[in-house]
Amino acid sequence: MSYELIALMMFSTMMLLLLTGQRIYGAIGFVAVASALLLWGDGGSELGFSAAMKLMKWYPLLTLPMFIFMGYMLSESGIADDLYRMFHVWFGPVRGGLAVGTIGLMVVVSAMNGLSVAGMAIGASIALPELLRRGYDKIMVTGVIQAGSSLGILVPPSVVLVLYGMIARQPIGQLWLAGAVPGLVMAGLFIIYILIRCALQPNLGPVLPKAERQVSWGEKLRLLQAGILPFLIFLSMTGLFVMGYTSLVESSAVGAVAATFAALVKGRLTTKVLHATVEKTLGISAMFMWIILAALCFGAVFDGLGAVKAIEHLFIDKLGLGPWEIIIMMQISFILMGMFLDDTAMLVIVAPLYVPLVGALGFDLIWYGVLYTITCQIAYMTPPFGYNLFLMRAMAPPEVTLGDIYRSIVPFVIVMVLAMVLLMVFPEMALWLPNKVYGL
Repeated sequence: MSYELIALMMFSTMMLLLLTGQRIYGAIGFVAVASALLLWGDGGSELGFSAAMKLMKWYPLLTLPMFIFMGYMLSESGIADDLYRMFHVWFGPVRGGLAVGTIGLMVVVSAMNGLSVAGMAIGASIALPELLRRGYDKIMVTGVIQAGSSLGILVPPSVVLVLYGMIARQPIGQLWLAGAVPGLVMAGLFIIYILIRCALQPNLGPVLPKAERQVSWGEKLRLLQAGILPFLIFLSMTGLFVMGYTSLVESSAVGAVAATFAALVKGRLTTKVLHATVEKTLGISAMFMWIILAALCFGAVFDGLGAVKAIEHLFIDKLGLGPWEIIIMMQISFILMGMFLDDTAMLVIVAPLYVPLVGALGFDLIWYGVLYTITCQIAYMTPPFGYNLFLMRAMAPPEVTLGDIYRSIVPFVIVMVLAMVLLMVFPEMALWLPNKVYGL
């Protein structure tokens, strides 16, 4: 049996196991270990052990629990609630203003967290009930929250970009800066769509009642203080790292400590908040560890088979595809996999195969990291099994059906595709800021 066929069988078996509902790390790890034993006998058992040792020595991995802790601390302590109140007052008098404010909230939460899941939890628990209570169209606002939460994996400090940087061996600071402008552009496109749609169909996003709009300027300015604390946390973490004062791991520790101190200053650092934050951080961190461990083992078998060279030979020599055609095919494959997998699983499974090919084609790997992340955002929201769709269904009230959730994401997926096309046509969207800061 050829190595190409073995690689194809491994990948097919893994996807089949995932379709049966097995846990991601279980499916990936089982296929990796079984294939290693069948291919190399008893010696193949060393692959799993070597992967575990490699993971334990992977010092930058310490950033993950730190960033996750920071995000959940801010969420559980109610600092996100204060932010929503600020956006509520400032944007309420505009048609669709609360939906615009929700996008703004998501951008700030993304800058404090780096995970889509936390943004979804905050949006579904804080923003969605308020929007529905004030007569906003349930289909539109469901799409707003899903789209806004997806910004968490693009706006720094994106955990997905940290993982991509580890696997692609690219500087995390440059990746964070590369994701900032495209993330803000995408948020801006979401806001433009909401404002135009609500101007054409005012019933979708009514303005706040007059009684709620009568807020003094003093109160409005006081509410702006809610945005100062998250900004200081973001600046203390990302700013120190970009300026070279702290390493990536030290920066993540600064963010975690700053978030805890912020909760303490607000008088909200209770035992209940601390327990919930630590419990959720442990659960998410352990999930990442198991997935990465399984994927390292899977990647080692693939690398031993020469699958990377086989894919390069297939695309370039046999199919005769050009560089851009190959890039587009890669992005389509990510969207298809995103129907079944989350962004972390896709990254650790496919990146070891795709990243060397992207480099061989002459593309910038920093730019491709941002392009991959936008594609993940689209995959997250693509029926029938998009990850965000089912997260929203689990968190939404009963009157929001799965059909509503499917329909809600269509216009926002179109906006995301537009953002992806803009990034492919204008790579400087991603590369300008890191080049400017690092003097490249």
